[in-house]
Amino acid sequence: MSWHLITCEYPPDVGGISDHTAQLASGLAAAGDEVHVYCPGPARPAAGAVHLHPVLGRFSSADLRHAGERIDACPGSRRLVIQWVPHGFGQRSLNLGFCLWVARRARAGDLVDIVVHEPYLDFGWGPLRHLAMAAVHRLMTAVLLRAADRVWISTPAWESRLRPYALGRAIEMRWLPVPGCETTETPANGAKPMVATVGRPLVGHFGTYGEAVATLLEARLVGVMEGASRPALLLLGAGGEAFATRLLAGHPQWRGRVHATGYLSPDLLDAHLTSCDVLMQPYPDGITVRRTSAMAALARGRAVVTTAGHLTEPLWAEQDAVALVDVSDTARFTGEVERLLHDLPARRNLEARARAVYDAHFSVDRLIHTLRAA
Repeated sequence: MSWHLITCEYPPDVGGISDHTAQLASGLAAAGDEVHVYCPGPARPAAGAVHLHPVLGRFSSADLRHAGERIDACPGSRRLVIQWVPHGFGQRSLNLGFCLWVARRARAGDLVDIVVHEPYLDFGWGPLRHLAMAAVHRLMTAVLLRAADRVWISTPAWESRLRPYALGRAIEMRWLPVPGCETTETPANGAKPMVATVGRPLVGHFGTYGEAVATLLEARLVGVMEGASRPALLLLGAGGEAFATRLLAGHPQWRGRVHATGYLSPDLLDAHLTSCDVLMQPYPDGITVRRTSAMAALARGRAVVTTAGHLTEPLWAEQDAVALVDVSDTARFTGEVERLLHDLPARRNLEARARAVYDAHFSVDRLIHTLRAA
C-alpha cells in the first residue's frame, strides 16, 4: 500500500494544512510506508523518505492529469488522502473539476480518504457570489463524500454539517485531531526567546491576529496588563507586529512590556512558547481541536486560558487541560490569567494535564496510529 497525499499547501508554505500534511507525510514514512505528496509548485528539495511531486500548479485539468500519471506510475494498491478545504484548490474555490477527478480515481480503484478541515462556506447575507460559492461548495462536498472510502473530520462539529451531503450513504465519519506544530529538533544555535522580562511574568498569544480574535484579545489584555502582576506580553506569529502597534497606540503606558516576534521557524517558536508563563488564546467560536495555535501550546505543556463557544467540543471541559471560560465573560478570563500567574502550583498542575491530554489524544504518533489502523 502506498500513500498519496493531495494538498493545497506544503512546506515551505505557511499554514495549518501545510503543517498537518508534513506531519502526516513524515510520520507515515517513519513508520516504513511509501509516501507521495502532490502539491502546487515551486519545486522543493527532497524531504527524507517522502516523495514530493509539486505538479498541481493551479489545479487545472492539465495539472490533475499530470498528477494522475504520477500516481498511476506507482504499482499496487494506492490510498489517496485529500486534505480538504473548499477554498484551497484553485478556480476561485469553485473547482468542481477537482472533486470529479477524485471521484474518477475512486472508480478506477484507488482508496480515497477525505480529511475535512473545513466543510463549506455558510449561506448568509452577502454578495451574490458568496451565495453561489456556498451552493457549489455543497455540490463539491457531495461528490467527495460519494467517492470516499473513509471520511475524517478535524472536529466532531463537522459531522452534522456533512451528513446531509452523504445523501443517505451510511459512511462513517471519524474524528482525526489536528496536532499542534511539533518539533523534535534541537533549537538552532541554542535558540532563545527574544525578550528579557526583567523579573516580570510573561503572558503570550500565538496566532495570526485576525480581527475577530484580535478584538477579543485586546479586551482581555486591558485587565491583565493593568492587573497586579504587571506582566510582559509576547505576541507570537505573523501579524503580531501590527497588533503590537495597535495596542501601543491605545495604551502607550505598556511600551517596553509588549514584544512581537513575527513569523517564527519551528525551533524558535518552541523556545518562545515555552518561555511564556500563561498563554491567552480567546476564540469567538470557542476553542476546538482545529485551533492549531492552542494545540501548539498544549504540545509543549503550557498553561492556556481560552474560551468556550458554540464549536467547543465537550472534551475540553471533561479533560480539564485548559482554563476554560465562556466567551462572553471577559472579567473571568482576565481573573483566570491573573490567578495562574500568582499560583505556581495551580499553573504547574495545568501544564502537566495539558501535556498528558495532548499526548493521549492529539500527538502526531496518535494521528499516524489512527490512520494506519483504519
